[in-house]
Amino acid sequence: MNKFIATLCVISWSGFWAFGYIALTAGVENTTQLAVAILLAAAGLFTGLFTYLRIARATDPARWNHVPQG
Repeated sequence: MNKFIATLCVISWSGFWAFGYIALTAGVENTTQLAVAILLAAAGLFTGLFTYLRIARATDPARWNHVPQG
């Protein structure tokens, strides 16, 4: 499962950067291409962040489960 999450994280970030570049360089006259690129870049961003946080939590669970007393 960890390898799947790590692979999904890499693919998500790659998609974010690739489609983000397409969204930034798309012509204003081509709104369909721009909209699709923005949606795919956003999906890559959110999936990449989610999987990155899952990996971070799995590598050091004591850091995430610590509740400060005070």
